[in-house]
Amino acid sequence: MSTSQASPDKYTQVREDIAKAFPNEEYDDGSFAPVVLRLAWHASGTYDGQHKNGGSDGATMRHQAEASDPANAGLDHARNFLDPIKAKHTWISHADLWTLAGCVAVEHMGGPHIDWTGGRRDKANEADCPPQGRLPDAALGKDHVLDVFVSRMGFSVQETVALIGAHTVGRCHVDRSGFDGPWTYNPTRFSNQFYKLLLNVTWVEKKWDGPKQFVDEDEGEIMMLPTDMALLEEPFRQYVEIYAKDQQKFFDDFASAFLTLIELGMTKRGKL
Repeated sequence: MSTSQASPDKYTQVREDIAKAFPNEEYDDGSFAPVVLRLAWHASGTYDGQHKNGGSDGATMRHQAEASDPANAGLDHARNFLDPIKAKHTWISHADLWTLAGCVAVEHMGGPHIDWTGGRRDKANEADCPPQGRLPDAALGKDHVLDVFVSRMGFSVQETVALIGAHTVGRCHVDRSGFDGPWTYNPTRFSNQFYKLLLNVTWVEKKWDGPKQFVDEDEGEIMMLPTDMALLEEPFRQYVEIYAKDQQKFFDDFASAFLTLIELGMTKRGKL
């Protein structure tokens, strides 16, 4: 059975199997959900609107040419996590499984339901991989964020701020990105806390031998990346303030923008 032929109840079983497998006390903060969300994000965020390639269609991160992109360090944990589910549901493509799992992760962590649909196909050739360097570089600033999200992928400024709100969950690892620490005090709970902390905490540059990042002035328990701090500037800040005040607005806008993200480049959507 191909993904496009799968009945809705088949997807329901896949969703349930993914959600049941997320809790794991031995991994990070007790759940694989944040890293699986990151996998869906990074598998989709390579789309280039000018060249009409990249994106989630193809699951090309299965190939070393894309998996070895430094921006994807550590995502082998998410891919390996999903392998047993793929083995059980052999009919679903990796590309559909990864994006579906990202949507399940958001909802599992208390975030909005995302109206996911299937139809992605896996690409067998390494030559299909997009060039490295398309994913956001957390060490850069406002101009880079606008270039990646608005110019290359075609999002509005507001959608950009909503998508970066995924940093409300998960954490950085020194042995992967070089950065260290969680963005929020509840890294497995999807909420608008990222925006609240960004606005209300006094952030100072971390004094260490690693890359430039910021930590809270009091305890240094949470952190922000340079790209996060760029959201305090215009044209982003007004939307940070909106989402900090209105969690439901954030949820609605994130669900819409994330659905667009994971469908960029899907041939069945007419995007190529």
